[in-house]
Amino acid sequence: MPPKKKSSTRARKASVAKTTARKAPARKAAPAGTAKKSAARRTGKEPQRYICKLCGYVYSPKIGEPHRGIPEGTAFEDLPESYVCLVCGMLGKGKVGKWGFEPWNPSRYICKICGYIYDQARGEPQHGIKAGTPFEKLPRSYVCPVCGLDAKISREFGKVGTAQFEPLLL
Repeated sequence: MPPKKKSSTRARKASVAKTTARKAPARKAAPAGTAKKSAARRTGKEPQRYICKLCGYVYSPKIGEPHRGIPEGTAFEDLPESYVCLVCGMLGKGKVGKWGFEPWNPSRYICKICGYIYDQARGEPQHGIKAGTPFEKLPRSYVCPVCGLDAKISREFGKVGTAQFEPLLL
């Protein structure tokens, strides 16, 4: 058998590049609700949430109700006419439909770690946050003024920023 010819480095690289180059896969159709989510992300605006006037249940388009067949990203206006409040329906308070909800914009948020409440009306003037500053407009560097400054808590939970807060239903 004759000995194999040594190929040049350039030829080997071209061969490898040719065999590893692939076409980009064809894009699949986006699942329902994805366009709405991406539109909300593009604008940087939170989707409008709605609260049940009777029981206080909050419908969030960001979460949806996947266990009831309503995917995340489904706007309240796009809910079926047969939609019934999740809590009122379970508690037997009747069939409270879309008519029983109103737009809801939380103005108070509670820290899940220590219980501190950020109130939009009050702000935090001692930390340079003016009264009336919405929670969504807080700077990225914001930390909970109670537990976020505690070294032990920071080691345990990491930076206690806006991600550790949730809307207060009061």
